[in-house]
Amino acid sequence: MGHSSNEELETKDIDTRSLSSSRHQSQNFPLIHKVGVPPKQNLINEFKATMKETLFSDDPLRPFKDQPRSRKFILGIQTIFPIFEWGRKYNLTKLRGDLIAGLTIASLCIPQDIGYAKLANLAPQYGLYSSFVPPLIYAFMGSSRDIAIGPVAVVSLLLGTLLQNEIDAHTDPIGYRRLAFTATFFAGVTQATLGLFRLGFLIDFLSHAAIVGFMGGAAITIALQQLKGFLGIKTFTKKTDIVSVMHSVWGSVNHGWNWQTILIGGTFLSFLLFAKYIGKKNKKFFWVPAIAPLVSVILSTFFVYITHAEKKGVEIVRHIEKGINPSSVNQIYFSGEYLGKGFRIGIVAGMIALTEAIAIGRTFASMKDYQLDGNKEMVALGSMNIVGSMTSCYVATGSFSRSAVNYMAGCETAASNIVMSFVVILTLEFITPLFKYTPNAILSAIIISAVINLIDFQAAILIWKIDKFDFVACLGAFFGVIFSSVEIGLLIAVSISFAKILLQVTRPRTAILGNIPRTAVYRNIQQYPDATKVPGILIVRVDSAIYFSNSNYVKERILRWLTDEEEQKKGDYQPRIQFLIVEMSPVTDIDTSGIHALEELYRSLQKREVQLILANPGPVVIDKLHASTFANLIGEDKIFLTVAEAVSSCSPKMVEEA
Repeated sequence: MGHSSNEELETKDIDTRSLSSSRHQSQNFPLIHKVGVPPKQNLINEFKATMKETLFSDDPLRPFKDQPRSRKFILGIQTIFPIFEWGRKYNLTKLRGDLIAGLTIASLCIPQDIGYAKLANLAPQYGLYSSFVPPLIYAFMGSSRDIAIGPVAVVSLLLGTLLQNEIDAHTDPIGYRRLAFTATFFAGVTQATLGLFRLGFLIDFLSHAAIVGFMGGAAITIALQQLKGFLGIKTFTKKTDIVSVMHSVWGSVNHGWNWQTILIGGTFLSFLLFAKYIGKKNKKFFWVPAIAPLVSVILSTFFVYITHAEKKGVEIVRHIEKGINPSSVNQIYFSGEYLGKGFRIGIVAGMIALTEAIAIGRTFASMKDYQLDGNKEMVALGSMNIVGSMTSCYVATGSFSRSAVNYMAGCETAASNIVMSFVVILTLEFITPLFKYTPNAILSAIIISAVINLIDFQAAILIWKIDKFDFVACLGAFFGVIFSSVEIGLLIAVSISFAKILLQVTRPRTAILGNIPRTAVYRNIQQYPDATKVPGILIVRVDSAIYFSNSNYVKERILRWLTDEEEQKKGDYQPRIQFLIVEMSPVTDIDTSGIHALEELYRSLQKREVQLILANPGPVVIDKLHASTFANLIGEDKIFLTVAEAVSSCSPKMVEEA
């Protein structure tokens, strides 16, 4: 034991002396690491890797690896129709949850669908049709357990506005309806195509801030449109901007308002808002705001029936066609002048519907901790709208209000959509005549209470706190919708989103770095005021890839930093700048324009007798620097692994003093 412990002490002593010697040596001769150049890749393999990362980043074919052919076939069917995957594990407990959730969202969707159809300038039954076929298709093909499918307010208004610009719904209802089915068909084609070709990332170009502003503006526009039914006005503007709507409302105040209609609308709107308050206050009463619209419809219809309020100027629904969806295949425009118009409207409506559905799906998936396949969702949504366009439906998508109720009601799978569909079909077959005396005011009240939630004040405040440019995008989309039109608001939202991307790409951030005291770490001197600049050295970090769009700006900005530093040092009588170190850790890529800009920067610095040093270029960047011979131009000894090593190489005297 004693002999063993003596040996251990001897070993520790040797290790300590060795470590001390190593430290002494490193102080005199700092260890410099060479930047590694990745091995050359085959062009085809490199292209394959890039395409895989771009289009197949989620590796969708992983489950198929090393599987027998029969198993691959089953997995393929389950990929297209997820119902065959979760259906195998379905049981009575899940059925109970889906049954309760399905019945609950059906009670909410029936009155909403009738109102949303009016927003789209279609007869009430088309709203109900759109909550029958699309949810059934989605239940088989969708990957979300919580989304409730059907017409939604924003898409209904958007579709109604765009269609009305082409065909007047009152003078040519058949042509209008045909164009609606055509737009729905192409909305589905757009959605399915994006999913099949793995192009789902395109919807991310519409920023969250722009969506918040657009949805808020659309909510106010929708609510203003409901003033016609809410106040009992018969002559109302067809424009959607706030100025035209308010002019129409106040212009008919003396002779157009109907006090009985206002009484019905006001009473039940208060009831609906109170029901929502109860639901928010206590989550156990989530069913109260869910069934409140149906209760309102039943009570108001009964009230109008027994009082014959329709004879006193109260507008009523009057007629909803009975029966299931008729075929509309022969009504879709596959040729003629309206084909292009339907295609254009379909793309816009399809993209907005897709953005809303994916956002809702991701929200609830994160709550229940499961993965949502965005591309699979797009194929499912596109398929249901293609089939829907052939069965007298207009554009359907995920509804946030219904999905929230579906989630709180305890849904387990997409089967809750199937339950809802069967309730809707029973309604179409047997109950629609009972809606004859339903006042339009109650439909307006239901829509107003539903769209209030689309105005997200908290999100807008958070956007203001985080990013002022995002807030400008939010306001631009908001004011564009309420003061002009839905399509102008959407155009502004997209334009500002793209403008932000272009601004960030063409004007990347750069920063001057300084040394954090008593460390070998170099950070932004604005973020860390204690960081000190190294005498005779300027360290600049570029926080972006260097491409043709920003290469000239990056070069000029670095030279401007240098000029500013030189002027400051002249005034302070400090040593002039001899070395310019460019920290390239954030530079993920560089193209030929970027390398050309570095060459120009190198030549400009030579004229000023300043040496260019690069620190930590990434694998892609260093590979291209070697391929272009720029590495040879500045010298291999001017490319370092870290800023600390570059500084120690440039100013060994300062390191020795430290």
